[in-house]
Amino acid sequence: MEAFGWIINIILTIYLVIDSRKHGKNPILWGILGFIFGFIALGIYFIKTDRKVIGWIVTILSILGYLAIIVLFGLAALLVLGA
Repeated sequence: MEAFGWIINIILTIYLVIDSRKHGKNPILWGILGFIFGFIALGIYFIKTDRKVIGWIVTILSILGYLAIIVLFGLAALLVLGA
């Protein structure tokens, strides 16, 4: 399952590097941001390249997803420590 996350980040990185050249953006910067921050960087990139609707959708959904993961881990930790 962890490999799936790496593969997604690598695909996002490749997409951002290739597409950023088309829009006159710095491909190295967007590649690094895409690899580290994943879908949040993709959403911000869409916003910066005038694809605002899809950019905001991707950004909001990715933030909500990360928050859900944090909450689930927190609840799991509480259950383990409380048990």
